[in-house]
Amino acid sequence: MKNLIVFSTLFISFYTFSQEKGSNSDTRNFIDNAEITQVNKDWNEVAEFKSGLAETVAFFPVEAINLKSKEKVNALQMDMDVLYNISGKNYRYFKSSWIDLEEIDEFINFIEQYIIPNIDNKTDKRKSTTYIFNSKEIVFHFRIEKNKRRISIYLKDYGSTDYDHYFWTESQVNNIPKLLEMLKKIK
Repeated sequence: MKNLIVFSTLFISFYTFSQEKGSNSDTRNFIDNAEITQVNKDWNEVAEFKSGLAETVAFFPVEAINLKSKEKVNALQMDMDVLYNISGKNYRYFKSSWIDLEEIDEFINFIEQYIIPNIDNKTDKRKSTTYIFNSKEIVFHFRIEKNKRRISIYLKDYGSTDYDHYFWTESQVNNIPKLLEMLKKIK
C-alpha cells in the first residue's frame, strides 16, 4: 500500500509538471484524440528547405478530419526528415509537427518584421544576432553571423525542445520569402 501511495504521488507530480511545461498544438491533440482521421495535404502550396546532407523540411497546408464526428481542423504541417548520429552511425529521423492557424499570423509577422528586413545583413567580427519564433511544436531560428545566415528548426513535444533532432541550412535562407508567400495564402 505504501508503494502504491509513493508511486501515485510521483505519477501525479510528473503528470502535473509535464502539463505545466507546455502543450502540443490543437491540431496534434485533434489527430491524437480521434479514433479515425483523414489528413488531406495540399502539395500545391509547399515551402521546402533542403540541406547539403539531403535533409528536408517541408511546410504545407493540411485539413484533418475526424471521420466519426466529421469535425475538421485546418493547420500548417511541417515534415522534417533529418539525419541523426548515434555512435558514429547515421540514422534517418522523420517527424511531422503542426502550427495551428491562430499561430500563423504571428509566424507571418515574425518573418515580415525580423527576417525579411535583415535577410542580407551582416554582423561585425565576433558578433551575431539570432531571431527566434516559438510555436507550440516548433522553434524557428534565424541567425546572422558575419556574412553568414542560417535557419535552424527544432521540434517541440509538450513544450520541451528536442535539441537532438533538428534541421539547419545556410544555403536555403533565400527561400524564406517563399515560405512567407505560402503562409499568406493559407491564412
